[in-house]
Amino acid sequence: MKQARLTSSAPVLLVRDVVAAANYYRGALGFVYERFWGEPPHFVILKRDHLHVMLDEAPRGHVIVPNWQIDPQIWNIYFWVDDVDALYAEYRQRGAKIDYELHDKPYDVREFGVQDLDGYDLGFGQPKPRSS
Repeated sequence: MKQARLTSSAPVLLVRDVVAAANYYRGALGFVYERFWGEPPHFVILKRDHLHVMLDEAPRGHVIVPNWQIDPQIWNIYFWVDDVDALYAEYRQRGAKIDYELHDKPYDVREFGVQDLDGYDLGFGQPKPRSS
């Protein structure tokens, strides 16, 4: 029997204001979206390159707790990229909220992080070439 393959994933984040959050992802992070679902809007699917992020508006009064508030060293989403220096420069130019600067990590990754409007931490990293 042929085993089915996973082909992609789409993390889902609960947000306070789905329209404001989607517009931040579009303006500061270069994602696009085609439409919102619901009236008033409460859900959106964002896309950049071949990756998706879904945002769902949390019920009014819901407390949003980003992962870093529980474990200071962990992200809500981590993206592997092919040119982390170029993406960092793009995000600085777009005005993204950089929460930790581009640097080399001891686990052989060059990375940086941004925070969105709800305080979620998004990490972006590129493996460093291995020396022979």
